[in-house]
Amino acid sequence: MNETKYWVGFSLIPGIGRARISKLASYFSSMEQAWHANAAELEAAGLDAKSVQSVLSNRSKLSLNDEMSRLERYKIKAITIDDEAYPSMLKEIYDPPPLLYIRGSLAPQDEWSLSIVGTRYPTHYGREVTEQIAGALAGNCITIVSGLAKGIDSIAHRAALDTGGRTIAVLGCGLDIVYPSQHANLAREIMEQGALVSEYPLGTPPKRENFPLRNRIMSGLSLGVLVVEGKKDSGARITVERALEQNREVFAVPGSVLSPTSWLPNQLIQEGAKLVRNAEDIMEELNLTMAVQHAEAQALIPATDLESVILHYITAEPTHIDEVRRQCALPIATISSTLAMMELKGMVRQVGGMNYVTARESREEYKVKIG
Repeated sequence: MNETKYWVGFSLIPGIGRARISKLASYFSSMEQAWHANAAELEAAGLDAKSVQSVLSNRSKLSLNDEMSRLERYKIKAITIDDEAYPSMLKEIYDPPPLLYIRGSLAPQDEWSLSIVGTRYPTHYGREVTEQIAGALAGNCITIVSGLAKGIDSIAHRAALDTGGRTIAVLGCGLDIVYPSQHANLAREIMEQGALVSEYPLGTPPKRENFPLRNRIMSGLSLGVLVVEGKKDSGARITVERALEQNREVFAVPGSVLSPTSWLPNQLIQEGAKLVRNAEDIMEELNLTMAVQHAEAQALIPATDLESVILHYITAEPTHIDEVRRQCALPIATISSTLAMMELKGMVRQVGGMNYVTARESREEYKVKIG
């Protein structure tokens, strides 16, 4: 917590964004050391003269303990990219936010997430299909990620909540602000069944330029992005572009060629996005059809040391159970029963003939087969 407050401090200084915080974290042994550094040291870390001046003139005005108390008052947790709780999917992207503010809670099962985006002014068709798909995904333990905006975003969040599932809203402002304000009640419910997430400190207004950056977090948290409706100039295109840069899957719901709100998803399908008719299409493409069983098994049965040992000997290439037994020097019955539990949890997959691969690589192989 003591180190985290210095990350929070730098996030409050004008002109010190993701790139400069990353430079500081790489150069100094700790962010506390960076916070107390002099001008020459800050320059040596890679900050330009203007940024150095901003640090020197602003840090003396800030009370980091007061800021941490404010976060506590709002029940907001700040986690750094070095924190174990930092979402592993998000950490994989090329420009992950060095600091995340979270109001609510993230859960291990949130790694099975899908972003749903689209127009702020959906048709009846768009509303209905969003409710059906988001509700079905959430009911199958897939976390729904969106941006709390009017239209498709809020419909997707609401469908997940009504199904009893988890949902995450990524904001383009500080978490002490709900934007749009009419979604205050929805935001409170999301905090109870998921989380509000932002890279922006308390008090940051919802500036227009924040939202394209926000979109990379939405796609970064997710296995894929679903576009329901959007006009030719829809902001949902930005989220799709970020998803493609991050090697995420892109899905789209087709619509009438006569409807302006279906221009973007229809265009994406032409460009190679997966055409989606229902939630099953998405779950099959992402190999998430066993997500409910996996989630239940993970909740009931904790990981063991033996699972960790066995996982060390299983890779993307098929490994026979006899080879695993030989490497672990344990009875075949022990290895067999442990592998069965690991398969149920989604850690490994049997690919025939008692050969096993890690689940992540087998998912990629599956996608190639049906693509």
